[in-house]
Amino acid sequence: MTSVELRQLRYFVAVAEELNFGRAAERLLIAGPSLSQQIKALERDLGVRLFDRDRRSVSLTAAGSALLPHTRALLERADDLQRRAGRLSGSEPVRLGYVNWLPSDLTARTATVAQLHLDAWVAPSHTQAARVAAGGLDLAVCWVRTEDLEERGLRARLIGADRLYAVAGGDDTSDVAARDTAVLLDADTTSWSSWNVYAEELAQDTGARAVRISNGGITGPAFFDHVRRCGRPVVNSPKGQTTPLPPDLVQRPVTAPEIYWTWSLVWRENEDRPAVLAVIDALCDGVGDLGIRASGAWLPDGDPHR
Repeated sequence: MTSVELRQLRYFVAVAEELNFGRAAERLLIAGPSLSQQIKALERDLGVRLFDRDRRSVSLTAAGSALLPHTRALLERADDLQRRAGRLSGSEPVRLGYVNWLPSDLTARTATVAQLHLDAWVAPSHTQAARVAAGGLDLAVCWVRTEDLEERGLRARLIGADRLYAVAGGDDTSDVAARDTAVLLDADTTSWSSWNVYAEELAQDTGARAVRISNGGITGPAFFDHVRRCGRPVVNSPKGQTTPLPPDLVQRPVTAPEIYWTWSLVWRENEDRPAVLAVIDALCDGVGDLGIRASGAWLPDGDPHR
């Protein structure tokens, strides 16, 4: 048993799942004769025959069938050990992009896991997701839809959520129903593609008034000018969540429903580097649902965390 290698056990599992040495060799990216030799060496070291094979068929022996689940469990434990070791080493650099929000305890969570490098290019959600898919980033914190993940070959976990509110003139700070609000959509789709998708669906689902603009006034002073002209409370975007309000404007909670914007941590679905996977776990474990699954909460249909 001392000469048995994890590599050989992975070969055993691949052949057992394919029941064809040629297909298993293609899956493992090795030559067919080499795979056959490794299986024979494994059978010799274990002292049992794992497969019955001839020129036309391959099947598991009784011993092979009995050992297969134990082999899978052993490989899972080996993979877990590698991930844990990667967390402890903290030596591999991981590049993280974002839009405008990051967890306040980002550094504390990742300090012992990897060398986390925050990318200096702060870009919209759809751009950051595309950069992860293309390999320019390892991870990104952004807003995505399920169809974005499927189209770009990405995966996502919930890392944060903003409950959006409305901004209004006057001094009334009471709750306002979503149907009595307005939501801005900007003609600049390069900058506001994700927000426009979200805002359009919000208007359709809740009855909020969609107001189309062309001056980048989703945030900043131009946003406040739109609020003053609109005549009804205007839903604030995630990029304006922490911006101080002018003295003539107030914040009003939106209800019926409460509207949420989610932040996802996204990565490539074929990602297998221990440091990247360790950062994902470090940032997302224990996050909870952040209120987004409460009975009165609203998320768009395509939100992966709905």
